[in-house]
Amino acid sequence: MIHATRPGLVLGFHGCEEDVRDALVRGSIKMSPSSKPYDWLGSGYYFWENSYERAYDYACNPPGNKVIRSPAVLGAVIDLKFCLDLLDATCLNLVRESYHALFKAVVNDKRTLPVNMPARGSQDLLLRNLDCAVIENLHIDRQMKNLIPYDSVRSVFMEGNELYPNAGFKDKNHIQICVRNPNCIRGYFNPVKDIHWQGRVPLRNTGAEWFDEI
Repeated sequence: MIHATRPGLVLGFHGCEEDVRDALVRGSIKMSPSSKPYDWLGSGYYFWENSYERAYDYACNPPGNKVIRSPAVLGAVIDLKFCLDLLDATCLNLVRESYHALFKAVVNDKRTLPVNMPARGSQDLLLRNLDCAVIENLHIDRQMKNLIPYDSVRSVFMEGNELYPNAGFKDKNHIQICVRNPNCIRGYFNPVKDIHWQGRVPLRNTGAEWFDEI
C-alpha cells in the first residue's frame, strides 16, 4: 500500500457562511467534521478538489432545509497523505471487499443494509447511506486489524445533467475529498477573485520598454 500515499499538496474548497470562513482563516474557531449517515465518503472534513465554483454553488444552494445567509468559500491547502483514493484500482477493491463483509454481517444479524437514495427533486443518489456505511466499515476493519488508518478519502463523482445529448460528461462532475486526519489540512485561506487581465507583459530585452501579446 506504499502507493496509497499521495505526495504533494492539493487545493480544496468548502462552501459555508462568510463569518465562518473568516473565523477559520483567522484561526479563532476550528472546522467541525461531518458525521451524517449519508455522507458520500464517510465521516470527515469535506472539500471540493480544485473547484471554487462548485463550493460557491453549494453555499448558494445548500441541500435540504439548510440556509446559508451569506454564501462564501473557504480555501484549504491539503496534504492527502495516506489516502483511500477511489480512482485507484487497489482502493476500489478494498471498498468492494468491505461491502461484501458488511453484507454478510447484516445478513447474519438479520438487519437491513443501508440504501443509497436520490434526494427530493434530483435523480442523483445524493443520500449515500450505503456508501457511507461501506467506507466506515472499511475504516473500522483496519482499526481492528491494527492497520495504518487512512488520513483521507478521495473520489470522483458523476453528477447532474448531460452536457449534451448522449454525452459522457455531466454538468456537476467533481472530485470530492474527505479529510479524516485534521493534520492533513495545512492551512486555510480566503480565495481571491479574478481580476481583468489582458495577457500583456512588459519586455525589456531591446533596451526600451514595450509590450507583447502572450
